[in-house]
Amino acid sequence: SVGEGVTDLQPGDHVLPIFTGECGECLHCHSEESNMCELLRINTERGGMILDGESRFSINGKPIHHFLGTSTFSEYTVVHSGQVVKINPKAPLDKVCIVSCGLTTGLGATLNVAKPKKGQSVAVFGLGAVGLGAAEGARIAGASRIIGVDLNSNRFEEAKKFGVTEFVNPKEHNKPVQQVIAEMTNGGVDRSVECTGSV
Repeated sequence: SVGEGVTDLQPGDHVLPIFTGECGECLHCHSEESNMCELLRINTERGGMILDGESRFSINGKPIHHFLGTSTFSEYTVVHSGQVVKINPKAPLDKVCIVSCGLTTGLGATLNVAKPKKGQSVAVFGLGAVGLGAAEGARIAGASRIIGVDLNSNRFEEAKKFGVTEFVNPKEHNKPVQQVIAEMTNGGVDRSVECTGSV
């Protein structure tokens, strides 16, 4: 269902929630280099709705606070219309539910920020959903070598489907992984994308 004033969505539309929402009107939403919307940016402090700060959830009469503005661990949720994206109704919801955050984050980081040129080499650190999206972005951009780096070698076979051409498991080397990659590439890759979430 949709609330009063929502014009870009209709009841019954299939949508995916996004915790980095876009109001579509602020400076950041109009920028090609930032998606940190002034209204809907990630805010771990905000536990309620933007309009009044109140929660739209409760259990046994006690309020439950929003998580990252989406509360996707709930069976039902109430979100700002800028925190959902409309998808093709034919897309199987049980499969696309993981696409919203992970794959698009990696894909966007590679295509819109790293911007590898055709024929360049790219290293992707971490081959979870974000890393697979990053590898796919490098493949779409035409990278000649896409080196996947992960501590779990079981991820390597699946990563080939996303364009990864070579694999490095840092645990299998007795030197720093950056040195391994520098030796593999005669000095280093043209672009690298960090997708492990580990500072």
